[in-house]
Amino acid sequence: MDRHYISEEAFEKIYMFLSSEKGVYCKDREKTKNFLESVYFIMRTGAQWIELPEYYGLYKTVHRRFMYWSKKEIWSRIHSYFAQDCDGESFMIDGSVIRAHACASGYKKNGQEEQALGRSKGGFSTKIHALVDALGLPIRFTLTPGQSSEINQAPELIKGISGANIIGDKAFDSNSFIDQIISQGCTPVIPPRSNRKVQRDVDYYLYKERHLIECFFGKLKHFRRIFSRFDKAKATFQAFIDFAATLISLR
Repeated sequence: MDRHYISEEAFEKIYMFLSSEKGVYCKDREKTKNFLESVYFIMRTGAQWIELPEYYGLYKTVHRRFMYWSKKEIWSRIHSYFAQDCDGESFMIDGSVIRAHACASGYKKNGQEEQALGRSKGGFSTKIHALVDALGLPIRFTLTPGQSSEINQAPELIKGISGANIIGDKAFDSNSFIDQIISQGCTPVIPPRSNRKVQRDVDYYLYKERHLIECFFGKLKHFRRIFSRFDKAKATFQAFIDFAATLISLR
């Protein structure tokens, strides 16, 4: 293989973490890198696993290992590890709808909602709810059906955060959410809805930083496997998001 998608510096950091984790077999450095490169190829191109180039190895073997890591939440653990080192001055929160391909349906009868699949104005879709830090680097995610409201996931996304600015658009202007932000010692930077009787003061200069989460979603959607959901199971789609978020953080 002549081309490498993952930088040597980023791989070295990931490999050092994996080497310290129990239950993760990665003694062979080159095979581990080749595996991560193969997952990147699938994630970036959106190709079916059967189309994986031969120099990455047998696609069934690669896919089996990817699914094992998904089941054991290894991809999530990798992202969580690197998300610890964040700029906690401000956090931006938002959601983005992902169109789901027809092949994402049919996982289990009447089980679409459980797999974060639903129907919105955009059609068959999933919504990614995300929290990024002051540098626009991803911290947390939740997945819901496309029609779900963003405010319902917001309390869990900011749970445990204190002493920071919480920046969001008018969709997050909820009394209960504003009260939670204040109770955690944070400052809400959320424009009030026009129908509020009492308008809150907002630092609109600081609110301009909200573009960072939009930029993050733009970077995330460079990966074809995420831009259009092909995976039936929520866990595998989440695994791709976690891996992409890790690489974005390590750029």
